[in-house]
Amino acid sequence: MTTRKPATILLTGVNGQVGFELARSLQGLGRVVALDRGRLDLGNLDQVRSVVREVKPTLIVNPAAHTAVDKAESEPDLAMRLNAEAPAVLAEEARRLDAALVHYSTDYVFDGTKIGAYVEDDAVNPQNVYGKSKLAGEQAIAASGCSHLIFRTSWVYGTRGKNFLLTMLRLGAERDELSVVADQIGAPTWSNTIATLTSNVLSQSVVGDPDDWWKRNSGVYHLTASGVTSWHGFAQAIFDNSTLAKKPTVKPIPAASYPTPAARPANSRMSNDKLYATFGVKAPEWEDALRLSLDSLARS
Repeated sequence: MTTRKPATILLTGVNGQVGFELARSLQGLGRVVALDRGRLDLGNLDQVRSVVREVKPTLIVNPAAHTAVDKAESEPDLAMRLNAEAPAVLAEEARRLDAALVHYSTDYVFDGTKIGAYVEDDAVNPQNVYGKSKLAGEQAIAASGCSHLIFRTSWVYGTRGKNFLLTMLRLGAERDELSVVADQIGAPTWSNTIATLTSNVLSQSVVGDPDDWWKRNSGVYHLTASGVTSWHGFAQAIFDNSTLAKKPTVKPIPAASYPTPAARPANSRMSNDKLYATFGVKAPEWEDALRLSLDSLARS
């Protein structure tokens, strides 16, 4: 009987919201080499190649990205380097090593005009630099021919870093009233949910013939929390479930009243049906995950 060599997993962006959670959830699937920006800067493509060739991973998991959506409008070259060119290099190196790549994309590859939830085969039409750069990353990975999973997620938040949850809690403690956009809808997705489902999926790849598994399952999948709400509904739920002594009034406003440098899709709903049909994993309702995240934050 042939003894299978344990996997070596190269994880980027370990200090980010999703990377932090992945560093924990990937334990047990192999040796995790978790690198922060200081050791692996996606803006330095030569360094990216060098690190991958040094680590020689069997799996690369890449949550690192340029995620400042509005800032991307004023620094499109950097957004494209981090979100498209660096993933292209990771994919090329994965193909060279006969390794696999897990990469994360976004609902912003769509224009938000569809009625109902987007599926993986719907036409893409990004409306801002961030969405265009993430789509270019998807396309580069697919073109490389490497084994890959691309998970499109949405409205990501966590208990660390900069995100909507922490911003609302901070502002809610400072103000009596907040105005929040009510005519954009989507699924707030906890970074822990993304990491947990990723690990659940990847655990299936090591049973039986991994090469056959990656050949059958490589592609794009939507991975978001279940359910749907607006930014206003998300904010209201945050305060309803928070331990703030004095909770602000949350006033609904149209997106037109809160202009931003980058256009946002009005509809960011994405169907997880393909994810469930292929891997049998289903994300929790966004409200349930939110309560768990707030419990985690209160204990930290």
